[in-house]
Amino acid sequence: MNSTQPPGWYPDSNGNTSYWDGTQWTGQSQPSQVPVPVSASGGSDEKTLAMLAQLLGIFTGFLGPLVMYLIAKDDQPFLKHHAAESLNFQLTLLIGYVVSFVLMIVLIGFLTWFLIWIAGLVLGIMATIAANRGEWYRYPVNIRMVSGARG
Repeated sequence: MNSTQPPGWYPDSNGNTSYWDGTQWTGQSQPSQVPVPVSASGGSDEKTLAMLAQLLGIFTGFLGPLVMYLIAKDDQPFLKHHAAESLNFQLTLLIGYVVSFVLMIVLIGFLTWFLIWIAGLVLGIMATIAANRGEWYRYPVNIRMVSGARG
């Protein structure tokens, strides 16, 4: 297996299925532990709505993802995952903005507010692209207050 192979489940020489994480073989041997990609479980509409949930987070804060989370049905796990992840991330950013506002008294808050804004923008774009590709994206820094995200 070369390093250009994308992450995923592949049969090995013994006929068993093993997981390649993009750089090395992992010890996982049960494909059922990983959520099914949206292309195998849902349609392009669900993928588009998941991308919209992530994109709305960038422009509307927590309100857009909240609406998408509330309209997500139980038979739309991909949409529910992305809406919950985006909602949790936007709430985490809101907490960061409030702390930065308080820290503006000692001037460090101006720097932390700017850093939080940049991180929110970059990670939001990465999540939007991942949702568009049909990937189950999880933010690396997130307080998970709202349930619904897998993994």
